[in-house]
Amino acid sequence: MRMRQWVRWMGVALLVQCGAVYASSKSNAVQTVLVLGDSLSAGYGLPAGSGWVRLLQHKLDAEGRAVRVVNASISGDTTASGVSRLPAALAEHHPQIVLIELGANDGLRGQPVPAMRANLAQLVTLARAAKAKPVLFEMRIPSNYGAAYTAQFTAAFGDVARAEKIPLVPFFVAGIATDPTQFQDDGLHPNAGAQPALLDAVWPTLLPLLKP
Repeated sequence: MRMRQWVRWMGVALLVQCGAVYASSKSNAVQTVLVLGDSLSAGYGLPAGSGWVRLLQHKLDAEGRAVRVVNASISGDTTASGVSRLPAALAEHHPQIVLIELGANDGLRGQPVPAMRANLAQLVTLARAAKAKPVLFEMRIPSNYGAAYTAQFTAAFGDVARAEKIPLVPFFVAGIATDPTQFQDDGLHPNAGAQPALLDAVWPTLLPLLKP
């Protein structure tokens, strides 16, 4: 009888211990941040590992945060391409946060703003369906595309963020936009020296979404 009771209590103790280990593993689980962007996030023209997305991973590691950053950015990508690519990236990486940095190439190609706005909203929907928190980046284009078009283009990002009630990263190139020394020879892509400033612009919006 004593042996049976001992076995029973040992079984209970093991269950409690396993439950504690499981709870601990869940609380310490790695949080994944997926960056879906274009050349500004893909590191176009930069030395390997010097882009702001890589700097973000370094910052998170230095702070001891259990966060993995996955860079799914492709130079030249548009919002339509992002809609096509995002489902596979979500299925592969299972992120908790999706940073949507797309739209600049839509504007540079003069594509209709309503179509871009619809694509951005679809990206938000896809991320949410995968139980991820979407974050939208505001984009801007040069004023020589016409006052009406550039105004409608910029407003689209804020419109989507408000309608979907999601965080919006203000145009993260704004802080260096008037300094030509911060850009590569094409005048469009920030150089390696400008990448910390890009990260600094993203960090305040991202930080509240990260686990302590």
